[in-house]
Amino acid sequence: MDKMPMLEEGHRMLTAQLAALKVERPQIIDAIEEARAHGDLSENAEYHAAKERQGQIEAMIADLEDRLSRAQIIDPTTLSGDKVVFGATVHMLDEDEKPVKYQIVGQTEADAKSGRISYNSPLGKALIGRRVDDEVEVTVPSGDRYYVVSKIEFI
Repeated sequence: MDKMPMLEEGHRMLTAQLAALKVERPQIIDAIEEARAHGDLSENAEYHAAKERQGQIEAMIADLEDRLSRAQIIDPTTLSGDKVVFGATVHMLDEDEKPVKYQIVGQTEADAKSGRISYNSPLGKALIGRRVDDEVEVTVPSGDRYYVVSKIEFI
């Protein structure tokens, strides 16, 4: 069973999602019972919708519990070194000398618009193990991109 690295923030987010689903679970059971009381189940849209939602909730709960059981919480402030690792904030210059900054995070925490990329993303994979002044070439859907690592922080 592979460990799943994540920041404390991502762990809290998954825990909150799990708690919300566990609150919804009894409500769906009540909705199924109420729909069942209406009689003929073969033509009862409320019953079928509630059963479908129950299946979705159970699958989501199982997925979240699996992720949380495999979670390896990493605090970037306890890390140091001269290589890019999980949790590092990487400052780079792109091919137009424009500064770019990303933090390497877990899959559930990734949000490129806010400067957080997954360690499994093409750029995340290309950055892991790099040092300051290393050139990074990465192929993304929009084409090849080139970066130079200018600074590595653990914040």
